[in-house]
Amino acid sequence: MTSTASAKKDSAGGLFARYVSQNILGMLGLSAYVLADTFFISLAQGADGITALNLILPLYSLIFAIGSMIGVGSATRFKIYRARGDQEADYYFSNAIIFAVIFGLIFSLAGLFFPGPIVRLLGGTEDIVAIGIPYTRIFMLFGPFFMMNYICNAFVRNDGNPSLAMTATFSSSIFNIVMDYVLMFPLKMGMPGAALATAFSPIVGIGICCIHLFSKKNSVRFRLQLPSLRRLGRACQLGVAAFMGEISSGVTTMVFNFLILGLTGNTGIAAYGVVANVALVATAVFNGISQGSQPLLSDYYGKNDDKSVQKILRLSIITGIAAAVLIILVTNLIPDVIVAVFNNENNAEMASYAVFGVQLYFTGFLFAGFNIIGTGFLSATESAAWAFITSVLRGFVAISLCALLLSALFGMTGVWLAFPVAEFITAVLMVIAIAQNVRKMRTK
Repeated sequence: MTSTASAKKDSAGGLFARYVSQNILGMLGLSAYVLADTFFISLAQGADGITALNLILPLYSLIFAIGSMIGVGSATRFKIYRARGDQEADYYFSNAIIFAVIFGLIFSLAGLFFPGPIVRLLGGTEDIVAIGIPYTRIFMLFGPFFMMNYICNAFVRNDGNPSLAMTATFSSSIFNIVMDYVLMFPLKMGMPGAALATAFSPIVGIGICCIHLFSKKNSVRFRLQLPSLRRLGRACQLGVAAFMGEISSGVTTMVFNFLILGLTGNTGIAAYGVVANVALVATAVFNGISQGSQPLLSDYYGKNDDKSVQKILRLSIITGIAAAVLIILVTNLIPDVIVAVFNNENNAEMASYAVFGVQLYFTGFLFAGFNIIGTGFLSATESAAWAFITSVLRGFVAISLCALLLSALFGMTGVWLAFPVAEFITAVLMVIAIAQNVRKMRTK
């Protein structure tokens, strides 16, 4: 092996460690504020508050999913075109911002005028609807800011500043956690206070991202232009994996909520609320690996450096497997401790459901981590068709069918098992997709 080749490998490995570690920290910070919401709401509103929050979580997932699809997809196109020296790269940031405002305003108007019907549609009973209306109205009003935050963060990261992107995400989360406490308890605002804290947090993230976007090191351009559906479509082709990574938790939550409501009522939904919110932290780790490696994969792919692409893929998978094993060990060793944090009322029935759920559900992350990393790789290397197929299977088809079938056969045990079984099915197809994509790069 030549010294040049060795230096290139060391460079790829060093960049991977830097980008991925910082992005994992940022994504953990992002998930931390959902946990903070859950914890503080459990103190202020008990099991009903957790139930209301869990019914609303799919709306979060949908807003984040659209923002991530536009943001990550546009930033990936930006990175690939920039690596090729193509001026088309300059048009993707402004196009993404324009569409974030358009789509975000739809959520704002829906939250302003229809919060009650939305919570009711998601399965809320009248007492849960009453708790959920102010929370839903407030956070949906800020839909454009959630989406723009995702876009700014993705472009800053792809423009070579993962440290600032991590700082922006982490700072917005710390702001949310602190303001959660201040607004809910000293100021006694309850659920509306939690919603306000969450709603203002993306503005903090956008502000920090602007440090890079207005600096001399910035190569991201904002060009006044009419919105381009063609560029949006090309971005969304590569952003579908990020979309599914976000929306899958929302789809899972919504499907599970309706199934559990029929099996065990609100107590079961509260138990699943604990499991789902803790699962967001695990998902954040794998999203961090996937989104942290994406700028490197896209850059090397754009330069036709296939060896570095394959090295980043190997490092991503190894890191994902190690993270999955650690997560499974922790959740199986201390599930009662994890559940107790969110069980302020000492509800024994809810705790028994949740402890059992944590132990079964989290085994699925051995496969889910691989799938999240795999779809990110496929998108970053312009394998849009495979990224779409695997993402749809994971995010909608497999989890829905497994949940319906296994819950009918095994009740709540089947609900908890649906996630690992669905992720395993997706992983089988993912192996085929990745192998085919790597083979294509080797023969081109």
